[in-house]
Amino acid sequence: MKEFFKFMFASLLGTLLTLLLLLFIVIGTISALVSMADNEQVKLKANTILTIKFDEPVVDRSSKNPFENFNFMSMKPENTIGLNDILKNIEKAGNDPNISGIYMDLSSMEIGMANLEEIRLKLLKFKETGKFILSYSEDYSQASYYLASLSNEIYVNPEGTIMFKGLSSQLVFIKNMLEKLEIQTQIIRGPNNKFKSAVEPLMYDKMSDANREQMQTLLNSIWGKLIGSISESRNISVAQLNLIADNLELTTAEKALEYKFVDGLAYKDEILAKLRQKSGLGEKDKIEAVTIGKYTNAVVGDENKNRNKIAVIYAVGSISSGEGNETAIGSESLSKVIRKAREDEKIKAIVFRVNSPGGSALASEIIRREVELAKNTKPFIVSMGNVAASGGYWISTNADYIFADAGTITGSIGVFGVIPNMKGLFNNKLGITFDKVMTNKNSDFFGTMEPLSEFQYAKIQGEVVRIYDDFTGLVARTRKLRQSYVDSIGQGRVWAGSDAIKLGLIDQIGGLEDAIAYAAEKASVANDFRITELPEQKDPIQQLIEEMSGQTRVKATLKQQLGDYYGYIEYIEQLKGMTGVQARLPFQMVIE
Repeated sequence: MKEFFKFMFASLLGTLLTLLLLLFIVIGTISALVSMADNEQVKLKANTILTIKFDEPVVDRSSKNPFENFNFMSMKPENTIGLNDILKNIEKAGNDPNISGIYMDLSSMEIGMANLEEIRLKLLKFKETGKFILSYSEDYSQASYYLASLSNEIYVNPEGTIMFKGLSSQLVFIKNMLEKLEIQTQIIRGPNNKFKSAVEPLMYDKMSDANREQMQTLLNSIWGKLIGSISESRNISVAQLNLIADNLELTTAEKALEYKFVDGLAYKDEILAKLRQKSGLGEKDKIEAVTIGKYTNAVVGDENKNRNKIAVIYAVGSISSGEGNETAIGSESLSKVIRKAREDEKIKAIVFRVNSPGGSALASEIIRREVELAKNTKPFIVSMGNVAASGGYWISTNADYIFADAGTITGSIGVFGVIPNMKGLFNNKLGITFDKVMTNKNSDFFGTMEPLSEFQYAKIQGEVVRIYDDFTGLVARTRKLRQSYVDSIGQGRVWAGSDAIKLGLIDQIGGLEDAIAYAAEKASVANDFRITELPEQKDPIQQLIEEMSGQTRVKATLKQQLGDYYGYIEYIEQLKGMTGVQARLPFQMVIE
């Protein structure tokens, strides 16, 4: 028996050592491949075509995470880049004598409206160089066609279509589910915060009149910008575009051609033939092409070695206390980054790229304080991304100047609190009961196993009222507006950037690069600066080890299996994370 156990333990130890060795081999292999992909310099030949696809969601900043876009079938990293590098690469291509034009394959795309607008404007500047832009798709979505509409030539597959139907927004409501589970949601909103619809999914089974009103205004603003740009690019009147959308006219490729949405119907081989022709190649010659991801490593001209720095600080995701990461804002970690940039004498100005629906009011205030201190030291400019609302707007208020795109969702000046009462679920559904003892009358304050007393509810209501008053007062003070006026446009209401500028909530319509140029001008370094991006991204090896956690694998698997429905899982995760008074945008708002 002793020999048996010795043999068993020896075999177990050997297996564990083998698995550990294999793990390190895999990590080393992946790391080497990622490192080679990151550092491999791209050398272009004459008449190279820059190819653009948006198969993955476009975030504000390229990630160094080696697992994020690693293809384990081919054991190669798949180059996907953020908005920051997309904009740089399009501008670089315009100045690169080896790039003859851009080919956009837009069969699939997932980009927020503000990021989409910034890419479109950068492509328009590329077009001014005289180089061509050709777009093709088997089926265009409204967003992909909006981007394609600026092209010199647009083609669609003969069996393809263009989805052109106007915008809609679908919200998810879970009130009935909570009732079935006997979970009571005790909701406290700020005074007159009728537009603060983040809590409506917990209260109603459909939109309130106020929420419907604000969503309609938001969609109308975004749609107006979208069809206005298409009208200008394709020389089709806005009235005609709306008529085409109302009647769902573009159900066939022939109709798209008839209404001048495209310049021709073509298969992929015919598109390749057109690209050869534009590149001056023969019928069987190979097309020289480079993806926009790989083009990041192409060197054009001298590298910028200026000593003066403009810091671009990325604030992405929901706001909470403590540490954050690339997809979530932590008040502790982000405050530290802002403080470090403020104290760095080589950094002459700061651009704060905010892409956040908000979150904790307390965490937002902690970050705002650091913004205020930084502004008093050097120019501090905000660039709003797809969403900079509620807490995302709160942390932006103290900036010297605020840029937002026309399609940016902002505002949502309002606060709320949610405390669930889980007694029904545990008592009646699960058969679990609780009992307690207390030293004082309200020792169970913020408990989740019974309803709030009138006194406790009033206490929370008072805190929500106070924070809302602080919020509107903050906006009034920093934006030089009357507090009563801020309240009238606040009450939790969301606005598109094109409306926010009229209301005085932002200073200028523009993107990230506009904000950087403005910051450089204010710092008097317009022709002598380089960009430093913060927070510093983790070393790829460190990220690789962290990403191998069970939770990350489970989330990745769920996302892959559920596709678009994964958003509902994230929605539940956000509900779980709501602690304290919240300054947060409506959940799960999908515009399509």
